[in-house]
Amino acid sequence: MAKIIVVTSGKGGVGKTTTSAAFATGLALRGIPTVVIDFDVGLRNLDLVMGCERRVVYDLVNVINGEGNLNQALIKDRRVDSLYILPASQTRDKDALTLKGVAKVLEVLKKRFEYIICDSPAGIEHGAIMAMYFADAALIITNPEVSSVRDSDRIVGMLAAKTRRAINNLEPVKEHLLLTRYDTKRVEKGDMLSAIDVTDILAIPMLGIIPESQSVLHASNSGTPITLDRESDAGQAYLDVVARFLGETPPKREKKSLFTRLFGK
Repeated sequence: MAKIIVVTSGKGGVGKTTTSAAFATGLALRGIPTVVIDFDVGLRNLDLVMGCERRVVYDLVNVINGEGNLNQALIKDRRVDSLYILPASQTRDKDALTLKGVAKVLEVLKKRFEYIICDSPAGIEHGAIMAMYFADAALIITNPEVSSVRDSDRIVGMLAAKTRRAINNLEPVKEHLLLTRYDTKRVEKGDMLSAIDVTDILAIPMLGIIPESQSVLHASNSGTPITLDRESDAGQAYLDVVARFLGETPPKREKKSLFTRLFGK
């Protein structure tokens, strides 16, 4: 059965779109049929990070409004066979998304893909609710900063109250914490919260820690998901996140991962 995963946070600039692209690519690299949807109507950055911005003709809102069909809007990734992108509209308002319209799109996608990744806009407004409403699981992205962690705590509350599972008294959305832009030197100096501090505050199982890395910026600017850069620490960390999400133990690296050093597993 297809699973819907929302990539979310309360604060902007924490790495949601980078994570959505990396996570979806990591799943597709295993041959798992995966689609990643941009819910950030009005801004639309996912296509840039995925390197397919010039191939956008139809978008999510076009499909919802019947102005184009899903096959016209889906963009097949040129590097990974099992990966598709459904871009957001750059000219519409977030109110163009409706629960009925999103549900209809997701029902069709479920028949074709095993994983549907929803890249949420920042905040707790309409667009973010549309992205999380149908989720089975959530990747909650946070930076090791007090403001980012506080905003993530608000998202935890939203997942527990505003989703389809919560409203219909079903099993809760499964929450996973992903800590991005982590710099051990700054943590040691006391300039950042430690990973253990963050998990103590949010009380969500930690899925992975992504180190601060210039390779992430370079990958985004070149339209290449960081999981395709297997030489970078960040790329390896995201591949480990995918493995843990699928219930596997990540392969041993030559150098112990940051996650292993902090949590011992």
